[in-house]
Parts: sequence; structure tokens; C-alpha cells
Amino acid sequence: MKKIGLLSLFFGGILSLNAQNITLFPTNWFVGMKWNNVQVIVKSDDSSIHNSSVNIKYPGVQLKKVHQFENGKYLALDINISPSVKPGNINIVMSNKGKTIVAQWPLKAKRVGVGKQFAQGVSSKDLVYLIMPDRFSNGDTLNDKYYGYKDTLVSRIDPIVRHGGDLQGVIHHLDYLKELGVTALWLTPVIENDMPLKREQAGMMAGYHGYWFTNHYAVDKRLGGDLAYKKLIDAAHVKGLKIIQDAVYNHVGIEHWFYKDAPAKDWINQWSEYTNTNHRNEPIFSTIGSEADKKIMLDGWFVPHLPDVNQRNPYVANFLIQHALWTVEEFGIDGWRVDTYKYCDEAFMNSVNETLLKEYPSISIFGETTANSVLGSAYFAQNNLATPFKHNVPGVTDFPLNGAIIETLNRPMGWTDGVTKLYMTLAEDIMYKAPEKNCIFLDNHDMERFVSVIGEDLNKYKMGINLLLTLRGIPQLYYGTEIWMKNFKNPNDGMVRLDFPGGFSNDVNNKFSVSGRTEKEQEAFDHVQKMANFRKSSEAICSGKTMQWLPKEGVYVYFRYTNQESVMCVFNTSEVEKTIDLKNYVECTKQYSHATNVINGADLGNNFIVKGKESIVLSLKK
Repeated sequence: MKKIGLLSLFFGGILSLNAQNITLFPTNWFVGMKWNNVQVIVKSDDSSIHNSSVNIKYPGVQLKKVHQFENGKYLALDINISPSVKPGNINIVMSNKGKTIVAQWPLKAKRVGVGKQFAQGVSSKDLVYLIMPDRFSNGDTLNDKYYGYKDTLVSRIDPIVRHGGDLQGVIHHLDYLKELGVTALWLTPVIENDMPLKREQAGMMAGYHGYWFTNHYAVDKRLGGDLAYKKLIDAAHVKGLKIIQDAVYNHVGIEHWFYKDAPAKDWINQWSEYTNTNHRNEPIFSTIGSEADKKIMLDGWFVPHLPDVNQRNPYVANFLIQHALWTVEEFGIDGWRVDTYKYCDEAFMNSVNETLLKEYPSISIFGETTANSVLGSAYFAQNNLATPFKHNVPGVTDFPLNGAIIETLNRPMGWTDGVTKLYMTLAEDIMYKAPEKNCIFLDNHDMERFVSVIGEDLNKYKMGINLLLTLRGIPQLYYGTEIWMKNFKNPNDGMVRLDFPGGFSNDVNNKFSVSGRTEKEQEAFDHVQKMANFRKSSEAICSGKTMQWLPKEGVYVYFRYTNQESVMCVFNTSEVEKTIDLKNYVECTKQYSHATNVINGADLGNNFIVKGKESIVLSLKK
């Protein structure tokens, strides 16, 4: 949103200030964009603005059409920007009842370095670190409270209200992240959440997590605002770190004008009485499912204070697509994680993805699809399935693989249980067009903490990290997992979103520093760091092929390999030690004579023992 300083021009030639508050969406645009037919939403306090005649005079810019809405406070302007247009300020002249209002709409120069300096995308060569800014580090205490907002409560005692972390806090710890081996940051949404506390099952909750949008065109001031976000992205890029932004197309906060003062009722999915989504993805792709179940899944609301957005409305679709393009260009982000992907209109999602990739071919997109099966997960990505509707998003958050990893660590091997589940899940990669573009993870901000799920077992921890950092896909590490942060969602989600120790000025211990960590925390950190930095130099892991062997007596072996390199990954999920001989895996070992442990450099020869509940990642040598 851009608040415009306006002048009223009376036809007698006298200028006077106009008290009207007009905002334009998008706030500005850029020359040289492939998306050069821009639909500008004009929002006014004046309920008769829709009766205005509109005129634009700017070389190479043409007003094609003016749209009215049932809410007279709005107009939509279809504006064509020719390739030859120069940067500058476009005057949008709106005349009504003898009064003329002039609003400036800037055209900026397009960023340089697409695909190299921004919109770089993330791939299986990267390690993504997921941060919830409010809980990571407080770098500027002056922005903890913003008194223009509806929620000014800050209390680190309460896990479901704001704690004061911000973007400056992330900037302060970029060196820590780079040292760890991270190459990209995914932040939970930074967009403005000007919402009061809202009642959920956990109690009176704040929008500290960022998923309650109230203004798409502003970064939340409690995080530092637009300037802090640009500063973070610039600083990250200087250090070779990429930035992934969290998109939310499915819903907005109930204080958003989409709901409170919408141009038309059909901007939000309406029901005769409150209807919650059923959260089931199966009705979307099932050929025998009911349309009623599908509608509830797609159009039902998450909670009463999160109105469900109607992306089938062409004005809404344009608004959201343009905002995505604008964000990449305005801030210089490198990729998108799309929240609640499976709840969105399918044709709309294909449209926004296609538009982003056309404008920024190297940008990455992965959708959050909490699917219950590999089939359900693959359906929402580019796939090899024969389905009537084909999704085009390159990758998804791989929940089936996550479930299989946890099964491997926590249950003994059976015909379909334990490590066999992992083998089976990976065997079903044939459904995906590019499984290496899926985001893989051990936990995230919506899940129980990984360390707690595995019973605080260090051997299981190392096994999980080894799987995360050697399997195909784009690995994502949740903040604090590297220093043994733990907890269950008891009594609420806030317990798995606790503050990073040392990120706040009054913390007793600073876990960003070696001196502040316990022996176990340091051992966990060291393992992540060594594996993360090894994988950076391993072409086999970053972009090689995978070959897996059937688990036997609890032992699971797979290889990541290229013509020049082979990495052997061994996981003994049984309680007893096992002997591993390279000759039993001749398809991947015939040209190699011995194996070296990538963590400690020990040469294990061609025959070695793996202890019970132990995992080893090996670099094969000729």
C-alpha cells in the first residue's frame, strides 16, 4: 500500500489540499517487466470514487479500462506499460463532481542481476534454515512495540504472544548461520499483521508467527519494517546467503480490507454459516470424491479470524500475482515457500507459479502440502501422474518423507515398518517429476521438535541429520535444532517456537556461542556443521543420483553418486552391531577400494563394523 499525498485541482486553476486518503495497490511498478499489463486497485475513503473519470498521460503508458465495484470506495485500473517506458512518476488523474485528484504512481527501474544477485532460487545444493523472526533474536528493542498497531503486548513469559525478535536480530547472526553451513534463510512471514490478540484453542494468541496478513504492501514495523527487510536481504546476499519468503495466498487476517471493507463480497469465500475447512487433500484429486467435500476443503476457513480468500475472483488473482512479482523486484528475494498450498484454487496456483517463473526463470517455489501419502504429495507438484489437472509447482514440502524418517528412527524394522517405510517412500519417487526439488525436513514451526520426538537420543539425532543432509531434495533445518532445542506442543504451539537462547539481551546462556552450550549441545552443533559443510563440496550429494538397497536386519544403505564421486550412507537401526562389506554393493562400489568417514576422516577400508543405532556417511576412495 502507498499512502498518497494528493492535491485537488479545481477547474478554475486553484490548487488546494485534499483530505481524502487514497491508497494504490501495487504501490508502484517497474519498467521492463514481462508483466506489463498492471491492474491497479484504487482504494479511497470516498464512497463515490467509483464515479470518477480517470486519465493518465505518460509516454508509453496507456489506461486500457476502468472497473467499478459494488463498494464505491474502489476502482480497478488496467494500465499497459510499453517496453520503451522510462522510470518516473505517473500521474493518475481522477475527476468527480468538479473536483480533480492527482495521485502519483511511481515506475521504478528494474533490478539488475536476475538469477545471479536475486531471484537465484534454492536447490538441493542449499541448506535452508527456517527462522521465526519474533523468536530468534531481538536486534532492536525500540521496535518491540508499535503503538499504532492493535497489539502492543510483548511478554517473553507467554509463549503465544510477541517476544520482540526482529529482522535486525537475524542480521546480527548471519555469520553464525554461515559458519554452521547454511546457504539460505526461510523466514516465516514478515508482512504486516496488524491484528489484536485472537482466541484460539491455546488461548489469546498474537500473530507473532506472521500468518495473519493485514497489509500485503508493508513489512511489519515490529520486525523493523521495509527498510530492515531490505537491509537483511542485502546483508545476506553479501555473505552468499539467499532469502526465501513465505507466501500466503489462502487467507488473510480478519482486519485486512479484503474482509473489513472489500471492493465486493466475493473477494472472500462466503458461507451462510461459519464453515471450517476439513483439511483433507484427497477430495481434491479423488475421482470418486464428492464436490461438497472438495468445496469445504478449498473454501472453508482455517479459523474464524482468518477469512478464506477467493482466488477465482480475477481481481483478487491479479492482486496476489502482482504482489508476488512486486515483492521479488522490490526486495530482491530468491525464492518462495507457499503456505497452505493445497487449500488454494488450483488454476490460480498454476497461474501465479507460471507468471513468477516466466519473469524469474531461476526462482524456486515449493508449496506446503501436508499430504497423507506420496500420491497426495506428488499430485500437487510437477508429476508423472495421469490426472485431469496437472499442477506446475516444481516442488513441495515432503511430509511423507518426513514421516518415513521419523518412522525409521522410532520403530523397529518390519515388512512395512521402521526403516522399510523409508525405503518404500523413496521408491515411490517415480510419481514426482523432480523429487530433488522437494523441501525435506525433520521438523518445522508447526510440528513437535525433532529432538523431543526421538526421545532426546543423540544417536537418533545424528542419524536424522545424516538422512536430512544426504537424501535427495532441498534440506531445511528448523532454528535451534542444531543446538538441541526441544519440546512438544504442550500446552500449545508456542512451546515449539521458544526463543533461541542468546538472541535476547537478558538471556542467561548464549547458545550462539560455544561457551554457552552444554557438551551435548556442542556435539549436536558440531555434527550438523561438519555434515552441512561436507555436503557443500560433494557434487554427489548436491546433484547426484541415488541408489538404495533393501533394508536387511535393520541395516539400510544408499549411495549418492556421480561418475566422479560416490558417497555411501549406512544406517544401522537395529540394536546390535553389523559388518558392512563394500563387495555387497558392487553396483556402486566396484571402482572403489576403501571408504573414509566424512565426519572424522577415519579410513575404514572395505570392510567395517557399524554399531547398533549408529549411522555413518562415507566418501568412497579408489
